[in-house]
Formats: sequence, structure tokens, C-alpha cells
Amino acid sequence: MDKLTAKKVIDTLSKYYDDAPALRFNTCYELLVAVILSAQCTDERVNKVTAELFKSYSTPKQMVTLSEEELAKKIYSCGLYKNKAKHILQTSKDIIDRFDGQVPNSLEDLRTLAGVGRKTANVVYSVGFKGDAIAVDTHVFRVANRIGLASSSNVLGTEKDLMEILDKSTWSKAHHYIIFHGRAVCKAQNPDCKNCQINDLCEKRLVKKDK
Repeated sequence: MDKLTAKKVIDTLSKYYDDAPALRFNTCYELLVAVILSAQCTDERVNKVTAELFKSYSTPKQMVTLSEEELAKKIYSCGLYKNKAKHILQTSKDIIDRFDGQVPNSLEDLRTLAGVGRKTANVVYSVGFKGDAIAVDTHVFRVANRIGLASSSNVLGTEKDLMEILDKSTWSKAHHYIIFHGRAVCKAQNPDCKNCQINDLCEKRLVKKDK
């Protein structure tokens, strides 16, 4: 896919997903916790859990007063709760010990936080600090390679492909548009190609639209 077509893809998706529901947060720390909770979980579910969690535990210092077991119970409905509780507490302790209780505002520092992966760091940097980064989760990886925005067998390669083909100013928004499209239309199983808004731009469409 060339850059002009890639721009058309993102411009088209923006018309449908610009107002899609997203994670709710008041601080970058809350965003960080919410992103960790969002793995294999809907934003709606995460928002319900964090609405209660953040009433008493909205800072790293407050969060580390919980044990892994206590936190796991509070986030149980988000799934993978044991690992998520472990990662949230690891990250919180690291922020306290290394960054004076404040979420670091550089991509390099975010990626060094214990319990934080590259995707999570990229989301916090782009959404929380308005930086230029593309986060590649399972939806972005699948959709980008399926439609031709990327051509890579791994997440890092896909991130690099997207950074190359998309205008830097669109990276943060593009990530969200592709995720929502992957959830709603370009699903892992049985993608709805006939009703896909970007069917005519897709290089690897499985079904052509009826004319």
C-alpha cells in the first residue's frame, strides 16, 4: 500500500470511529492502570472497574497499600486479574522508587517501567502526554497486516511499518481507529468484508463489496 492510500484508510476510519468510547482517566497514572487492565478486556468493562478503583486508589502511593490478592479481587471482572494486579503493583512501586511518584513523560522512561510493555508505554505516551507513538496490540497487528498497511510477522515490525507509511501527526489517532475497526468489522474470525468501510482500499480483502 502506498502512503496516499494509507492516508485514505485512516481518513475514512476517522469518520466512523473518532467518537468511539475510550478509556476514562483523569491523570496519566490512571491511564496507565486502565491500559494495563484493558488487555483482552473491553473499554466499557475497564471503565466500570476503574470508576470504583480510582475512588480510593488513584495514585501509586495509594495503590501499593493493596496486596496483590486485594487488588486482584477489585479487578477480577477484567480478566487475567492475577497478572494484571502484579503488573500494576510492580509499575506503581517502580514509579515511586525511580520517578518520585510521577509517571515519566518520555517514551524511553515509560518503556523501562517494571510491569509495562512496549504497547502500554506507547499508549500512555501518545494519549496521556500527546506524544507521537503507535501502539500495536492484537487488533492493530491483525488489521494492519491484513489490509496492507503493514507487512510484518511480528509486532515491532508492524509498528515500524505503520510509522513509515502513516503521517506522524496521525499516529495516535490511527492506533485507536484501527483497534475499533478490528473489534467492530475486521474481526479475527469472519471479518465482515461486505460491510467494511475501507473494503475498496484493502489490499487483502477476502470478499468484494456488492456493487
